[in-house]
Order: sequence, then structure tokens, then C-alpha cells
Amino acid sequence: MPGLQAVGVWTERVPQRGEDAEPLIAHHHGSVRGLLGVFDGSGGSGSSPVWQAPDGQQRTGAWVGARVARLATDCWFREIVDQGAPADAEVLKDFLDYFHERAPQRRSKIVGRMRRQLPTTLAAVEYDVGEDDAVEVRALWAGDSRAYVLTPVAGLQVLTSDHTEEHDALALLRSDPPMTNTVCADRDFFIEERSHAFSMPCVLLAATDGFFGYVHTPADFENTLLTTLMRADNAVEWADLIRREVQEYTADDASLSLVALGHQDFAGTRAAFEERAAFLAELCGKGRPSGADQAATVRSWQNSTWQEYRHGYEAYLPTSQEDTE
Repeated sequence: MPGLQAVGVWTERVPQRGEDAEPLIAHHHGSVRGLLGVFDGSGGSGSSPVWQAPDGQQRTGAWVGARVARLATDCWFREIVDQGAPADAEVLKDFLDYFHERAPQRRSKIVGRMRRQLPTTLAAVEYDVGEDDAVEVRALWAGDSRAYVLTPVAGLQVLTSDHTEEHDALALLRSDPPMTNTVCADRDFFIEERSHAFSMPCVLLAATDGFFGYVHTPADFENTLLTTLMRADNAVEWADLIRREVQEYTADDASLSLVALGHQDFAGTRAAFEERAAFLAELCGKGRPSGADQAATVRSWQNSTWQEYRHGYEAYLPTSQEDTE
């Protein structure tokens, strides 16, 4: 479709040892529907090897789990597009369960509350472009990967709520709480979903915590997206600049899938976000501490930046399904 631009970024913290699956980006021109997805294999609970590649390399349950979930989600999207069916979290879970039954697993003698078979996060954005520049969006997720919408006026707004006991984005940067729900093959899990309607032009994206979990303040992630956008001449350059930036600060694998909808071309996308980019650069740079500053100074700066940023960021933050049960 005219006005469609796509960006995928995938980087491994340790080459050949990354447990994020490659980001998923699919668009069906006939129905003008699309899907974004990211999958972060949970290495802590799925660290045991379960499969050996033809080259002899061992792969962990987290590595396999992320890729099985990616394949299942891709097949689910193709199925609902072929049938003209709506995106449905329960049907997606059925696909995940079906693929888990056919995936390589190795039962461990080590049994514990945190141990999982093929554990991974999942964050997906299914969109349906309608008439009058309307976009119907459904966010689907399990775990702590996130889905977002990005617009020139409101900036980056999160569409998902991490499946952890803590939901405040700044508090999550300061701690590393365990996930309370992840996709896995041996225990019950759920796919949470929320629907939204947006107007084009807009940008939709999904990202694993390698992008947003190692910044100094929640606004830094949006600032990374926009400062790199301002320096790029096309979508390929934008993806490469994002990759370089995230590799500078993250301590994890990182994957991101993104589509810009409704902009005339890449130059139009960049121009639309110029004012927002300038605002974010000022917000994130204002009073930013140096490495020599005391922890209390850094904490105070984080708090003030977050208070200025959070209202727009949390506008669509859902109440977690776990919190309502």
C-alpha cells in the first residue's frame, strides 16, 4: 500500500548465542492487514539445551521457544487473513499450543517454580487499515516485551502492560522482577489482548526489553527512535542507526519490528516527527547527570523526567488481566 514503510532490527549481545527470535513483519496487500511481532526467549528459565543443529551447535529451550512462537504467530496471522477472521488471542494460543506439541523438548531433572519448557515472551501488533485513514489495532502479548503506537503529537505510547508484579516503567528500570506469565510448553499461560483505533499517519511497533530495559529513563527509548530517524535518509539507514544505538547501551539481545503507516514517503515520516524529536532531545538532555554524579542526583533527574513524560506514555496503558482476576 502507498505510505507503508517497515523497519526490523535484531541484534545479539553475544554473537551466535542470542535468544531473541528474528522480528516478525508481515503485511497482506489484498486485505490491507499486517502483523508485527517480537519474541524474547527467556534464558533464565529455559537455559537447558533441547536441540542440536545440523552443525552440532546446541540450542537452549529459550532459543527454540522464541522461534517456535514466531512460527506459530506467523501461521496464525496467515490463517486469519485467509479466512477473513478477526485477530483473536484464544486462537493464537491454540496455534502456540499446537506448535509446542511438535517442538523439540528435553525434560529436566531439575524441577522448580521458575523452570519452563520453551519459555518466551511475545508482543504482537495486528492492524487493519480501513477507510478514512482509520487503523484498527490489536495488541497481543505475554511477558514483558511491549507494543507501542508512536505519533508526532503524543509521541510514544505503550499499548501493553508487563506481566510482572510491577507496572511502573521507571520502577521496572530500577528492578528486575520475575515475569508472572510467559509463553511456554509445560504450564498454562494466556495471551492478553487490547483493541484500539488510531488515525493515520502513525507508527506501530513492538520491541523486546533489550531496547527499553537498559535506558536511564523511559523517555530515552523514544529519543533513540527519533534521533536516529532525524539522521536517516531511508528506512534501511534508520534500521542500521537504531541497531548501532541499541548496541551502545543494551546488555541483552534486542529486537524490534516497526511499520509507519500513512506517510507519503520516508522524508514525510521524518518531517512529521521533527518537532517531537526536538522536544524529546531537550527533555532527555535537560539536567542529564554525568557518570561522576551521585546516585541521588541521578535518581532525582530520573524522577523529574519521568513525571514530565509519563502522562502521554501511559495514556493507553492497560490494566493487566492478572490484576482484574
